[in-house]
Amino acid sequence: MTDVLVPADGRVHPGAVAPAGPAPRWRGAARRRAAGTDSPARRALDRTLIGLLLLVTVVAVLAPVLAPYDPVQPVGVPKLPPFADGHVLGTDQIGRDTLSRVLVGLRTSWLLALAVTTVGLLVGAVVGLVAGMFGGWVDAVLMRTTEVFLALPSMLVAVAVAAALGPGLANTFLAVTVVWWPYYARIIRGEVRGIMARPHVEAARMAGVGPLRLMRRHVLPGVVPTAVITASLDVGNVVMVLASLSFLGLGQPAPAPELGSDTSRGLVEILDAWWIPLVPGLVVMLLSLLSNLAGDAVRNRLAHRR
Repeated sequence: MTDVLVPADGRVHPGAVAPAGPAPRWRGAARRRAAGTDSPARRALDRTLIGLLLLVTVVAVLAPVLAPYDPVQPVGVPKLPPFADGHVLGTDQIGRDTLSRVLVGLRTSWLLALAVTTVGLLVGAVVGLVAGMFGGWVDAVLMRTTEVFLALPSMLVAVAVAAALGPGLANTFLAVTVVWWPYYARIIRGEVRGIMARPHVEAARMAGVGPLRLMRRHVLPGVVPTAVITASLDVGNVVMVLASLSFLGLGQPAPAPELGSDTSRGLVEILDAWWIPLVPGLVVMLLSLLSNLAGDAVRNRLAHRR
């Protein structure tokens, strides 16, 4: 029904339309929030976070070169405080350089977390793609198997597998990967089912497009952004799980440098030499925090490109 203006004399003129009122406040707030998520300041912050994470990766790769001392051999007086005698982060309880051990430990934790995330994503993507595209009994079998893994406490299973296989990087990698792929399989399967129900995919199937071409042309372009976002948000969790296993003594055996194990072994020195357990623990915390923030940045950039 058309709004009309009612003059002061009380007579209604049918052709006169009332002016539009002010927009509801919630619409203005929604527009401001949408603009804020892609403002120049937000874009600069996202690029900075992603750049910092790339810098961490470069430092991890070059850690053996950047480390000022041998991380395994004693090179100074035990329990030297930070900035004493040329040791920026001091020395540990037997005289090893803390900075060198942190750099090499960062390399181990970060590269292993990237490897676990990548392999877990690949395994989960294959399971999710097959289940989502073929459906029927294939979907039922794969998803029931996935749900069995999801029903188990992941950290407890990882600890059990690592303890059964023994300490070592390969065993830790296997223990965490075993419990990590089901999350990706579940997410990607749901994304594939949603894509398969879209009209253009149904039309392609009715036109006789084969499964491989259908997956390459229609399914994968829609799944890849979701997979990348999920993995980027998950790396920080993997870092914490790996550090926890190392803290429990299920990582590399001593004297190999690793952030979690160095924190665990240095706890007895917390009152006499606080930097020995605190520095590697802070590195784990900051690495996990930066990974989560950079994952949010990747999600924001991909969301505004889609």
